[in-house]
Amino acid sequence: MTSPSPSPRWGVNLPLPGLPLREQGRIVRVLPDLGFTDVWTAEGGGIDAFTPLAAAAAWQPRLRVGTGVVPAQTRGAGVLAQTALGLAELAEGGVLLGVGSSVPAHVTALNGLPHGRPLETVRNTVRALRQNLAGQVPKPPKVIVGALRPRMLRLGYEEADGAILNVLCARDVPRVIEAAGGPRSDRETVVKLFLCPTEDIATARQAGRAFLGWILNQAPYHAFHEWLGRGEVLRASYERYQAGDRRGAELALPDDLVDELWLSGRPAELRDRIAGFLHPGVTTILLYVAGTPELVADPARLPQLLADLRPDA
Repeated sequence: MTSPSPSPRWGVNLPLPGLPLREQGRIVRVLPDLGFTDVWTAEGGGIDAFTPLAAAAAWQPRLRVGTGVVPAQTRGAGVLAQTALGLAELAEGGVLLGVGSSVPAHVTALNGLPHGRPLETVRNTVRALRQNLAGQVPKPPKVIVGALRPRMLRLGYEEADGAILNVLCARDVPRVIEAAGGPRSDRETVVKLFLCPTEDIATARQAGRAFLGWILNQAPYHAFHEWLGRGEVLRASYERYQAGDRRGAELALPDDLVDELWLSGRPAELRDRIAGFLHPGVTTILLYVAGTPELVADPARLPQLLADLRPDA
């Protein structure tokens, strides 16, 4: 493996498992002491992306905050810019506004908005945001793109401030970055990892299948993994999902692929797995920590767990 980029930033995804959002301030406040520089959110179902970031920036202004990502279709570019500027007033560490095309389930089914022409929509949003944010504050928010395949990746690196990569294996990272002409030292590359920190592999795989059986069969992610060469591996799952057999789609996913995309095990094992994503050009590793029986039983374990997960700790 090629040697990693020096000193990547480390982020955690909010909300953290096991605690209501209003009680997470005591963990967010100590994140810099645990070696974390960022907090991030995403938006699909559940709560919105910006409320947790505003709370986190108030709890611990030293952190950088980021969205990874919000759909470009569900808010106007002007509203997105206003929201990012509001966060910039709170977050001394800076703001990365991640926008993307999302999936029809989050854009059309949830919001009743069209999902057509995703590349054009994201491009127009990026251009409007860059114009609206320029010169507004001393440290304007950066704009990054949730990107999977080459055209969206190039948009992120050529017209925005970088890209956030999602639902991919460690061995995919160099190919994805190279498809955008990278690595680029002047651009952000955020890699989001899904972690299930438990020794109960059966429980971890069950949770991973529930997530992956859905997302890998959404059109953008299915096309992404076809481009990565997994069309045949995922064919049975896709066909069952298209036939309305959600459970069958989950069960058709190979164990080894589930384990590569949904990382599970003890913290020491996870550290080694996370280290595999530290390729040149990766500027931030973002950790999504899934709820486990251990964390549900004892949420107070979270700070030490987060500290133990960083390979450079």
